[in-house]
Amino acid sequence: MGKKSAKTATPGEQLICKNRRAFHDYSIGDRFEAGLVLVGTEVKSCRAGNVQLNEAYVKFIRGELFLLGGYIAEYTQGNNFNHKPERDRKLLLHRHELEKLLIKVTQKGFELVPLSMYFKKGRAKLEFGLGKGQKKEDQRQRIKERDTNREMDRALRRRR
Repeated sequence: MGKKSAKTATPGEQLICKNRRAFHDYSIGDRFEAGLVLVGTEVKSCRAGNVQLNEAYVKFIRGELFLLGGYIAEYTQGNNFNHKPERDRKLLLHRHELEKLLIKVTQKGFELVPLSMYFKKGRAKLEFGLGKGQKKEDQRQRIKERDTNREMDRALRRRR
């Protein structure tokens, strides 16, 4: 059984991993899709679903975007040419997109947060978003609103 994506599932897309923590810690604005530069054993490990984006973040290094802190487990059938699980991985974007992101990150104080990783037409893609960190008060308020909405829904269902 394939995993379902939060976005509209189009044919040829296979969800690898989703970062649920990002939506809790950040308010996400614009979203972007970037290609990932992976080696062979990383691709095989991704297909097996051995990926974690919980502690990952996206950062500019020398004018290029990199995924840092992402964990792709070593491929079990790999030999001594296996990859390092926590290496930095380059993201592929057009130059004008990179410039636009660099301006927003440096001037407006946004952070680039990885949201999900998936295969699209056989290519590994990373979806990341521009996020602003949320304060504890905002998180508590949002949790309280969600709980009250849940209670109202339960009461309406019981009433029917």
